[in-house]
Amino acid sequence: MLSFDSAANTGSLRVQGVSVPSRRARSREVVTQDIPVYQSEMWTALQRQASSIHEISYRACYKPQLPAYFIDRLTEPGDVVYDPFSGRGTTAVEAALHGRSVIANDVNPLSSILTQPRLELPDLADIEARLETLRLKGRQKKDIDLSMFYHRDTERELLALRNYLIQRRADYTEDATDRWIRMVATNRLTGHSPGFFSVYTLPPNQATTPENQIRINEKLKQKPEYRDVRELILRKSKQLQGKLTPEQRANLRAAAETATFMEDSAASTLGIPTECVKLTVTSPPFLDVVQYAKDNWLRCWFNAHDAADVASKITMCSTVSHWSTAMLEVFRELYRITQPNGWVAFEVGEVRNGKVKLEEIVAPIGISAGFACMAVAINAQKFTKTANIWGVSNNSLGTNTNRIVLFRKPV
Repeated sequence: MLSFDSAANTGSLRVQGVSVPSRRARSREVVTQDIPVYQSEMWTALQRQASSIHEISYRACYKPQLPAYFIDRLTEPGDVVYDPFSGRGTTAVEAALHGRSVIANDVNPLSSILTQPRLELPDLADIEARLETLRLKGRQKKDIDLSMFYHRDTERELLALRNYLIQRRADYTEDATDRWIRMVATNRLTGHSPGFFSVYTLPPNQATTPENQIRINEKLKQKPEYRDVRELILRKSKQLQGKLTPEQRANLRAAAETATFMEDSAASTLGIPTECVKLTVTSPPFLDVVQYAKDNWLRCWFNAHDAADVASKITMCSTVSHWSTAMLEVFRELYRITQPNGWVAFEVGEVRNGKVKLEEIVAPIGISAGFACMAVAINAQKFTKTANIWGVSNNSLGTNTNRIVLFRKPV
């Protein structure tokens, strides 16, 4: 059972006049509830404390310690853990590491591209052997000019790799090793160190436009240098897998055998059976703070996805009212798929420079859908590099907070 005994009770969040389903399905009742609020540093702020397999960059992702905190306390081995806004797959991968079953959903197709291979976990020897078979030399026909990012030889290698992966998928011959290579290459497209294929640019989770990259190159007086695509993919593969224990490897591969990866709306996941999920740990898009498709245009191109089409599917709300309406539909679907006595840990944040506290919006939404709101847990940490990269200042005093609204489905 979850306990916040080590956290400071900082008061309560009062939710008034919320209409919820009664035990009789056709009737409703109005409730008023005081929800306890706890604050503490519930997990470490150190970014390298988690498994190395998580070191895949994605815009606005939370640390693996967040889902681990709830997975450890609210589930048992074999239980189903779900994330309707899976992103880079932090919840899914952490659940698999803990020996849980996994369901991951995200309308952005990049999510499964970045998640599934880390559960399948091909051997390093197989990855190296596959890379050696690839023909990456020679001229390649290109549909877009990326010379501002890449040396011409690196660009040719990337185009050849892209064409190979597209063909393997089209022929239905793509396997776990191909998916791993695709995942690592997608993650290495741009960055600000020699460990990436590109010249110095924005962080890997935020690709700039070609026009802006030209200006960056002029300002820094830089030209793209050659990067060996094979060598960098193999090096990153070793980094990702290097610290995994035999038990973790076994858990990841076992989870891959039954894992479900979906690209549905979080409000309509018909592929998930009713009352099968023990715990949901998730974080939805925070209004329109992060432009996921814009930041991932280059990753979409590499994987032959239309960034504009992806953008049209992601829940990006400019107003709290619009966001609330969208989240109510999500919670109704979560209620359907959650087991009696199952849990939802819904991570939100302070947006609009701290003027909007989404936990105050989410709590009554979850209650309206039929859940009991058990607590608001605020994990307060010293401000981190990752949060600065996001461009989101959660607290003017220099702290970075995760704000989790915890729900339970009544029996």
